[in-house]
Amino acid sequence: MKSMSVQELYEYLRSPSFLDAKSGNIFYNYYIYQYPAKQEYKMRSQIEDFKERLKRPSSSANAMILDLFSTFCEFLKSETFGKQTLLDMTFEEDKKHPEMVTEELTSEASNDKFFAFVHRKIKKYIEEDDGLSKPYIFICGIGKMFPYLRCNVFLTGYEKYNDTNLYRIILFYPGHCEGNSYSLFDTMHDDHTYRATLLVND
Repeated sequence: MKSMSVQELYEYLRSPSFLDAKSGNIFYNYYIYQYPAKQEYKMRSQIEDFKERLKRPSSSANAMILDLFSTFCEFLKSETFGKQTLLDMTFEEDKKHPEMVTEELTSEASNDKFFAFVHRKIKKYIEEDDGLSKPYIFICGIGKMFPYLRCNVFLTGYEKYNDTNLYRIILFYPGHCEGNSYSLFDTMHDDHTYRATLLVND
């Protein structure tokens, strides 16, 4: 399967049928765009470009860019123990017990509290009235979340909060598909991605 080019993806995103979140498969709304890991920094710029171009009158859409790693850091800052945040405690403990910290962060990243935190951010974005439609949630930063959170774990965990009638989730994945599984950074096995449609050329 050949991935869409960046321009082909933009044309797809701005097509009237895809802009309508209620069209297509009504049972799930997860999509994955794969790209070579070496293009990570270029892709981040492209995502910002997509957001700005979709605001034009021809589309009148405002896509949300949600960096999972940045959001995870916000979540850790929001969790407090006494006068310290979980993020501060993580920095301190990482110097002494890095393996224990990795286990703790993996547990926190796959915790329902984190998925609920993501949901609240998305809900706030959806409810803001700026005169534009809100058809897309662009998820990036999945590479930065390794090894704490894998793609399939996030999509599965977020399922209970997902609203297929309101938006489409487009996850930007630095890697490639191998059969029914994904390879993060083109080298690391990342398991089957739960109910996601791969954005490729037909």
